[in-house]
Amino acid sequence: MITIRSIQIRDHYDLINSMMEQLHLSEKTFFLKTAAWESIASNYMQHVMEMQETCDGTCLLAYADDEPAGFIFAYLEEPDESRIEDYTGNTLYVSDGYVANEFRRQGIYRMMNEELERIYVEMGIRRIVRYTLANNHRMQQFLVSKDYEPVRLVYEKWLTPDGKKPVPLFPPLPDL
Repeated sequence: MITIRSIQIRDHYDLINSMMEQLHLSEKTFFLKTAAWESIASNYMQHVMEMQETCDGTCLLAYADDEPAGFIFAYLEEPDESRIEDYTGNTLYVSDGYVANEFRRQGIYRMMNEELERIYVEMGIRRIVRYTLANNHRMQQFLVSKDYEPVRLVYEKWLTPDGKKPVPLFPPLPDL
């Protein structure tokens, strides 16, 4: 049985830190420039706790029976002067989400996402923003299946330390 609980990251620090590390390892397979978790863990965990505590953040933890299976985390962003859209309310930013390998393909992420959206829609939120990597096709398919639409493409150029050559950002495609 899958249950989903809203938690305080601070109270479940070790568990969420461990799942965030697994998320980062997974991201590294998609994007070569993903930082090593040990180099950013402390600052990133402080950031998500702060966002939860100061920006109406929510962390949902999914359990399969009584075993932690995954999490999703989001928080509100207030509009500022740089806003160009005609939407004037707060935006929900879905920051992180992860399901452990042994619990994937059971609809757990979908259930957490639906609960997260329900919470914020009831609060009056009408804009939800998410990012995913250009080569994370499964997440892109999931988002499209949940009525998200790609709005902007972000192009990045990373350069070698001398600034003379671009650095490859994605792993090479496998030979077919």
